[in-house]
Amino acid sequence: KFWSLTALGSGIYGAATIGLHAAWYKNSGRTSFHFFDDWTEWQKMDKVGHGYTAYFEAELCFKGARWTGMPNKGATWTGALAAFVMQSTVEMLDAYSLRWGFSVGDMGFNLAGIGLFTFQQLHWREQRMRLKVSSSLASYPATPIVSANGLISTRLVDRTDDLFGTTIPEKFLKDYNAQTVWLSVNPRSFFPESRIPAWLNIAVGYSAESLYGGFENSWLDRGQFFKLSGPAYERYSQWLLSPDVDLSRIPTKSKVVKTALTILNIFKIPAPALELSQGEVHWRWLYF
Repeated sequence: KFWSLTALGSGIYGAATIGLHAAWYKNSGRTSFHFFDDWTEWQKMDKVGHGYTAYFEAELCFKGARWTGMPNKGATWTGALAAFVMQSTVEMLDAYSLRWGFSVGDMGFNLAGIGLFTFQQLHWREQRMRLKVSSSLASYPATPIVSANGLISTRLVDRTDDLFGTTIPEKFLKDYNAQTVWLSVNPRSFFPESRIPAWLNIAVGYSAESLYGGFENSWLDRGQFFKLSGPAYERYSQWLLSPDVDLSRIPTKSKVVKTALTILNIFKIPAPALELSQGEVHWRWLYF
């Protein structure tokens, strides 16, 4: 089991690295190792995304290690180490990319995600707090945008296609306007004598809107400068509070169903939510 899992994991790791390179780095150019200060980029959506990804990878590799027969402690550290290696691969791709660079902030959030999983698994032998993700897979209008000198125009959808891609997998990975990262907490695990359903979670989410560039909504296209301005394009963050379901705590005797629920548990279910943004509180009847 151990060697089978090692072979499978190595294959997935290699394929994922190649796919990530094609999606993010293929056309960005290469250079020597360097650092990049991106702390204020994308309203920190990329940072929470790093934390989520590292957490998910640690748990996935932990489950694989447990399947081989490893005890909890050994499997936990195996998952943590595997997640660190995978996320460090991304950081090294960044470090040699002409467009980006090695980000201390990204690495910090990688370690935070791994640490969240590792602490809980060693201390409680379960995940009482989970990082999850949701996405609305937003569509964008064909709003015309004129260059600063008025010579040429483009469309907002052309800008978002260039930034976030056109396929569903690309948009899911790249579109920070559509993504929300959640910390989903299981109250029953902290209060086992309560009548709270074991599967019911409370989730706190972080998201952002109107992101059409890393640091600001401006870019160069065909040698011309474009900049979005006005209230409709104001960049802002969102905090959300919403109920969730820990699918791993739904009782079932079927191994197939249990596996499916475990896989789907990386996503936050659509549900009503309270949103705090731009100093105001809004009610969302259904938030994706």
